[in-house]
Amino acid sequence: MVAHDNKKDDLVEWVAFNKGTLAQHNLYATGDTGKKVMDKVGLSVNLLKSGSYGGDMEIGAMIANGRLDYLIFFWDPLSSLPHDVDVKALLRVAVLYNVPTACNRSTADLIISSQLFQSGEYVPAKERAKK
Repeated sequence: MVAHDNKKDDLVEWVAFNKGTLAQHNLYATGDTGKKVMDKVGLSVNLLKSGSYGGDMEIGAMIANGRLDYLIFFWDPLSSLPHDVDVKALLRVAVLYNVPTACNRSTADLIISSQLFQSGEYVPAKERAKK
């Protein structure tokens, strides 16, 4: 899970609403976002660095190494950030490795309500071919 500053409260609200489902999964988040989720929702989250300190790149590496199945990234397209290049790289890697990616709450709702997500058996097509 990743969220830009203007979207952190939205992500925390979404996580709180879906706490029961998310509690059944191993969660990873960039530093500030993950801390906020843990403090406000009480879920256990594996913390990475904050996005501007390399957290986006850590998540991208996890995707490239097959360690993440989904990317929930509430980003603010109207805010210019000094690490915009990292954001674009993360989204590029997620698309390259065919990882389901939600950049807003509507898409996150569709992913989490999917029977494929709930069963925990979904493997992206590119990964299926490798096995």
